[in-house]
Amino acid sequence: MPNTAILALEDGTVYQGRAYGARIVRTGEVVFNTSLTGYQEVFTDPSYTGQIVVLTNPQVGNYGTNAGDDEATTPYIEGLVVREWAESPSNWRSDTSAEQFLSRSNVPVISEMDTRALVRKLRMGGVMQGALSTAGHSPEELIAMARNAPSMAGLDLATRVSTKERYEWSAPVEPCCPTDIVRVAQPGTFHVVAYDFGIKRNILRCLASIGARVTVVPAGTTSAEVLALNPDGVFLSNGPGDPEPLEFQAAQVRGLVGKTPVFGICLGHQIIGLALGGKTFKLKFGHRGINHPVLNYRTNKVEITVQNHGFCVDPDSLNANEIELTHINLNDQTLEGLRHRSQPVFCVQYHPEAAPGPHDSQYLFDDFAAMMKEFKK
Repeated sequence: MPNTAILALEDGTVYQGRAYGARIVRTGEVVFNTSLTGYQEVFTDPSYTGQIVVLTNPQVGNYGTNAGDDEATTPYIEGLVVREWAESPSNWRSDTSAEQFLSRSNVPVISEMDTRALVRKLRMGGVMQGALSTAGHSPEELIAMARNAPSMAGLDLATRVSTKERYEWSAPVEPCCPTDIVRVAQPGTFHVVAYDFGIKRNILRCLASIGARVTVVPAGTTSAEVLALNPDGVFLSNGPGDPEPLEFQAAQVRGLVGKTPVFGICLGHQIIGLALGGKTFKLKFGHRGINHPVLNYRTNKVEITVQNHGFCVDPDSLNANEIELTHINLNDQTLEGLRHRSQPVFCVQYHPEAAPGPHDSQYLFDDFAAMMKEFKK
């Protein structure tokens, strides 16, 4: 019979449920994701470093896990909060249960939670620090741990999760969405240098699908080192933490503007915003899910997007004479995309590579290919 698990928030609120996963205590920022599927991709997204994730879908673990759905080599979430934990997965692709998958990576799970009530609390009061124990800690101990946990604001987590060594993406060229029949460009058409701030595997697949040979570099790589690799374009990846401490990375992007095409997503978008003179701010409870509507100002079309971020670029901090605002979130009017008016630089706050989610925004990879082709002339 599963043991008792306790989740405590920094405001003193305590929740009790059933324990699954590892028998351990972990702290982190408690956030929620509204996706109906793709829990394994959430587990293995490095952007969730430092966060305890609440999944609003009522049943989690029902289709198990498999190596093909990993977005990184290991789970990055600090802990997991669910309504119902499926102990017996059933799916032909499953090679291990979600229980085993998280247990071997020391991730605790609390189940039989009223996740609707918890999400309402986070939406009304904002995300906060929490402590999750499946190892017998008292509520008082966990409240103290939550209150002493570092705030996400001001944390540089991107350099922590980044690759330590440069490497080539050597997987076979394939469609970035394996379930789709999509065009795959001739391999080696472009050479893209990708900054790893917490990069997802499906991003690499999408870059390969436009014909890119991808060299992945650590977060601390200088612009001079990147340019010495003679790229046709530079990609800035997603990643965890606060963008403001990444002053070094923003300075490197400034050194790349005008010398090579630059495309960024999520944290990469925020770093580009900082590099172009903008500022960022923390959202009350962030955007995490696979159904966020975004208006593309250039096409006047609405895209349903995948999102996972807690910070945004302040559009009022950008120079309108130099920067075009290209996308906006229709839920809260926050900035979702921008483009330099005279240089080959563009970025979006959301995830066009999806995995899982709608594929409305995959055209952005083709836009990057077109920009690199034009810059070559």
